[in-house]
Parts: sequence; structure tokens; C-alpha cells
Amino acid sequence: MILFPSVDKLLEKVDSRYSLIMLASKRAHEIDKYREDKFRAEHTEKPFDMSEDKPLLLDHYESNKAVGMALEEIEAGLVSIDPDSTDNE
Repeated sequence: MILFPSVDKLLEKVDSRYSLIMLASKRAHEIDKYREDKFRAEHTEKPFDMSEDKPLLLDHYESNKAVGMALEEIEAGLVSIDPDSTDNE
């Protein structure tokens, strides 16, 4: 169950629960990839390309989990659905 941010506040930013789930899921995958790649870059001696990663958008998160972090970014208005996007990922 989501306690923070509240679902009501999140639905002010996104038009439906389905859209919210899809947006949070996609952003959570991006956050996980960024964290994994950052760990690899810090713990390997050879150069590691992070140019395609999408960095964290907030200075501080209440949640340590990627889905919670994604929801916090959505609530802050930093992540939204691009209506012109044709991305099918």
C-alpha cells in the first residue's frame, strides 16, 4: 500500500491509475539502471558509459526503493507522460 506520496496527489499529476502505474514502472526501471550502472562505474577500473542513463531528479528521497522514488518524482512534477511519445517500451 502506498502511503507517501498519496494516490490522490499522484492522480492530480496523471490522468488515470493505469497511466500512473505505467509511468512509475518505466521510471523505476530507469532508476534501477542508473543505480546499477553508477555502482559498476564506481567499482571497476575500466571506463563505464553512463551517457544514456537518466539520473535521479530529486536531492532527497523518502523511499529507498525505485518505485517509491519514481512516485516521489511524479508527485514533484518532474516526471510526466509525453503525449507525443511513440515509445513502446
